[in-house]
This record gives sequence, C-alpha cells and structure tokens, in this order.
Amino acid sequence: MESMKASVIFPATAAQVEPSTPPKASEVSPSRDIATSRPLDPEGLAALAVQIHTWARELGFAKVGITDTDLSHAEAGLQQWLDDGCHGDMDYMAAHGMKRARPAELVPGTVRVVSVRMNYLPSDTDVTHWREREAARSAMPGEAVVSLYARGRDYHKVMRNRLQQLADRITHAIGPFGYRAFTDSAPVLEVELAQKAGLGWRGKHTLLLSREAGSLFFLGEIFVDVPLPVDTDGANVERGEHCGQCQRCRDVCPTGAITEAFRVDARLCVSYLTIEHKGAIPEALRAKMGNRIYGCDDCQLYCPWNKFAQPSPLTDFAPRNRLDSASLVELFAWSETDFMGRLAGSPIRRIGHERWLRNLAVGLGNALRETLDAEARTPMRDALLARRDHPSALVREHVEWALAQEGATA
Repeated sequence: MESMKASVIFPATAAQVEPSTPPKASEVSPSRDIATSRPLDPEGLAALAVQIHTWARELGFAKVGITDTDLSHAEAGLQQWLDDGCHGDMDYMAAHGMKRARPAELVPGTVRVVSVRMNYLPSDTDVTHWREREAARSAMPGEAVVSLYARGRDYHKVMRNRLQQLADRITHAIGPFGYRAFTDSAPVLEVELAQKAGLGWRGKHTLLLSREAGSLFFLGEIFVDVPLPVDTDGANVERGEHCGQCQRCRDVCPTGAITEAFRVDARLCVSYLTIEHKGAIPEALRAKMGNRIYGCDDCQLYCPWNKFAQPSPLTDFAPRNRLDSASLVELFAWSETDFMGRLAGSPIRRIGHERWLRNLAVGLGNALRETLDAEARTPMRDALLARRDHPSALVREHVEWALAQEGATA
C-alpha cells in the first residue's frame, strides 16, 4: 500500500491477500469483435458508463468508479517497498515486477478499469455499538478473535460472481468485449485504482477510506478494452487527505506494523503472521498477538471514520460457526475433519488445519499468561496438553511455548 514517500501494497487487514497469478491467455476474454459489437460513439459510451454505475448498485456494490490505467506514480514506491523486503515471504508480491502498476501489461488491450467496493459488515450489525463489542472481545483473553471480513462466506467467491454478472450485463448491452475481473487475486494495485476512480482515499493504515463508509469493504475491478469516460471524483484526492493529524491506526497496531504513515511492514503485521506466513511465528511477536487468531482489525476498529461503516445488503457475510463468539478452547478442539468441513466456503480454510492450530496455540498461551483465575486456566492448559504430541513439529513448538506462558510475565 502506497504513500507519496513510500509504497506499500500489503493490506493491513489482509488477510485479504491471495497468492497472485497473472491471467492465462485462456482466461482473458477476447477483444471486442467489431463485427458483432454495437457501435460505441462518445454519447453511447457515456450512457454505458451511467448504466454500469446503476447495474453495480443493483448487484450489491456500494460504489463504482471508472479510471484509466496510468499508475506510474506508484511504481517507485512499490519497488522500494519490495526492495526493503516488507513483503516478507510472500514471494508472489515480487514475482510480477511492475505489472501491478501497469494494468495494460497484465491484461493486454486494457484501457479502463471499473473499480467497485462492497461493504462487508453483516447485515444485522448494530452500527452504533459494533466497535465497542469488538474491542471488548479483544480484551477477553479466552475469546478467539477472527477478523470481521472472514467470519462468513469467502469474499472472493461473492465478489467474483457479482463482477461476472456486471460484465455479463455489459456484454448484453454492447456485445462481446475484452475484460478480466479481479478481486484480490492477481497482481493489481487495487487501492491505487480505487482511489483514482473516486472511491475514497488511502488512509495512513494503507487501506482505502471513504467518508460515507469508513474502510470495511472489499475492492474489486474489471479491466476492460472499452474507452469509457472516466470518473474524476478522485483525481485530486491525495493519500491521507482526510486523515489530518490523526494516527490512531498507528498507535493501536499491536505489533507496530505501520512503521510510518502509509507503510505497512508485512513481517510485523498480525494479518500476515496468521494468514500468509507459513512457518513459526517469531517469538518476539507472539505475546503482542493476543487472542487474534486470523487477521487483525485493530487499525480499522479504532479509525474514527469507521463510525460511518455500513452493513452489507447481502447475507453472505453473516458469521458462521460462531466465529464471532467462539472461545480459543472451542476452536482448538476442532479436528482436521472439523476444520475442513465447517470452513468449506470460508476464506480461512486455505491456511490449513496446521496453521490454524499454530495460531490458536499462540492465543491460548497469551490467555494462560493473562488469565488470573486459576480455575479458568485449567481448560486452556488441558486443551494444549491434548495437542502436545501433535504430528506437526510446527504445532508442537507453539504448544510448548504456550504452556510455558502460564505464570510468565509479558
């Protein structure tokens, strides 16, 4: 995710990251067939752009914007972020070079990007008190805290389906055209494109912010070969323009991952550590993770703009498997069969049972250290002892660390 000084592309919640791969030739829709497509004069293009905005809202997207493909301003910062190793062991972040900042290289023929955002607060959320509730759970050592976006259906599936429906409507209107839809699934600078399309501005935590919706939304794009008129809402919006002197996101980050405004070092980020990182979690960071077992919402939870966060009109993001209220002990007891079955259709499933147990062991260790009631510690200790001989060396290491936390000081 980028700033004027430095570029950062790792989402601070991110668990929103998925290994990126360039599109295969077979996956890219063919360029428009002039023989079958309808003529698109300037008036027709303008009308189509209006229709795209309308269709997007009908499909559950909170806002849509259209921009060109020039992200040259982001290239230097992106390269510096990669050179500094801030992507950790996410090798795919560096694998595609500057294609992230060059949409027309990623999908040849692209001249415009349709950028959308979709709210993900569950539809029945109490918008007045949800932040207080989430903060309270984070302060309860025995609770298992899963990032809000990951408690329901996998957003990749929801977004891709809706983006495809939007592309289908465009096809119905103008005939075949060249396009490719993305949502956190390819080397794309999503926040830069969204900002340029007028969907918001980049906050100091590197996420996109909106005055009417905070930052609790997903981003998606359709790269198109149609020269649509661009939206200019975001043309003069600079990163952090509406953040002012506020830096609560930096102050509350449990591991200090927001090393400077607009720059996240993934190697320190709880989202990276619990989702992207495959090995042992560095011991120096384990105590700081608290009870966060998948992702981290702190930088969003305490951002003043998220008092305007809006619930989703879709039911897909409603919590499943009590992921909004389960205890560490409860989730640590899941067998691999439980994990794979219960989390079918969930973004969490891709980390696998081994890393799930690794993360929970860290949470249990922190809970053992922070829980004063000896009786309350017993089920935590018993849960860890039951996994002490787990076949995975990674799990055993984190279990032993966790057991050693009882009676230790932070």
